[in-house]
Amino acid sequence: MNRRLASLLVAVLVASCSELLAQASARAPAKPMAAPAPPVAPGTEAVVETPKGSFTIRLLPEVAARHAALFVKTAKAGGYDGTTFHRVIMGGIIQGGDPLTKDPAKASQYGTGGLGLLKAEVSERPFVRGTVAAVRRPSSMDSAGTQFFVCLQPQPSLAGQYTVFGEVVSGMEVVDQISTTPADGDKAKERVEMKVTIREPAQAP
Repeated sequence: MNRRLASLLVAVLVASCSELLAQASARAPAKPMAAPAPPVAPGTEAVVETPKGSFTIRLLPEVAARHAALFVKTAKAGGYDGTTFHRVIMGGIIQGGDPLTKDPAKASQYGTGGLGLLKAEVSERPFVRGTVAAVRRPSSMDSAGTQFFVCLQPQPSLAGQYTVFGEVVSGMEVVDQISTTPADGDKAKERVEMKVTIREPAQAP
């Protein structure tokens, strides 16, 4: 895919509000911000297992402490297990972490769950291949939560707009493979479920 075209598609995908999300956000009552989670030690990693293979995310609490902490808290509670990468752009991004995706019967609502929990922690960290960032509602900077996306190529247009809280340090070929999941537009037509295990620094090989 042409890099310029892919970058444009990803910017539209992540930054634009779909009609579904806008309607769902309008109907949903405001959620309180997430309660503070225990701090994350530098070097903490998350191993994401999928039917297509595994990849490892190194969390960046020094860049986005609250986002890294919520990710770890959610993973340790099993919140990501059984969720699916519901949105994909081949060679662009993959997106997952919506708790609603545990239920195939709620497919029409995928992309609307798990948001509105955190205030933004925008940094100067560049959006390069392997960057992991928080999804938010297009209408609000302070509306991230458990959903996240992984960049498959540099996305400079997203800098300053989304919170970076991790980077893929191994298994990017698996991320690439997930991005090739058949899709209807940007909505994955097949389930690519994940299981996330947190590896503390002392557990690293």
